[in-house]
Amino acid sequence: MYNSVAYEPLSQIKDESQGSWLSSREDGKGEFFNSNPNNPHGMNMREPVQGTVPRNHQGYLPYRLGVNELEKAAEIENPVELTDQVLAEGKVLYTQFCATCHGAGGEGDGKAGEVLGGVANLKGGAYINLPEGHIFHVITHGKGRMLAHGSHNVSGKEMENHTLC
Repeated sequence: MYNSVAYEPLSQIKDESQGSWLSSREDGKGEFFNSNPNNPHGMNMREPVQGTVPRNHQGYLPYRLGVNELEKAAEIENPVELTDQVLAEGKVLYTQFCATCHGAGGEGDGKAGEVLGGVANLKGGAYINLPEGHIFHVITHGKGRMLAHGSHNVSGKEMENHTLC
């Protein structure tokens, strides 16, 4: 059985005999040979054009505002068009990540919210007219007792200091 070896993106192994002692490749090259002859720079991956910024699969730039840039975040508009599909996906995410504290209706009456107390009622007071950018920023970076729900890791110390259900 052939076990493929993943390409190392920033380098190439050009010696065709590397790993020949365990190779089962049909082409007779060593198991670790991973040269890409189509890239002349000694890498399997081509370098991005200088000055480019990575985007996600939908073409959006990464979110780069820092934790303390809440006022700047409030100026950002949502680039995602509001559709039934987006609402359905948002409902799934809300149920999975938010309803435990904020409740099914967003009134701060979720099971963990009852225990913790002081969980925001998203339907009342200052929360009604918040800009979308503000909301996204708070969800991404967290605020007060609410942990960040962005794609970055939360440190163990933050987890220790936060009461979870």
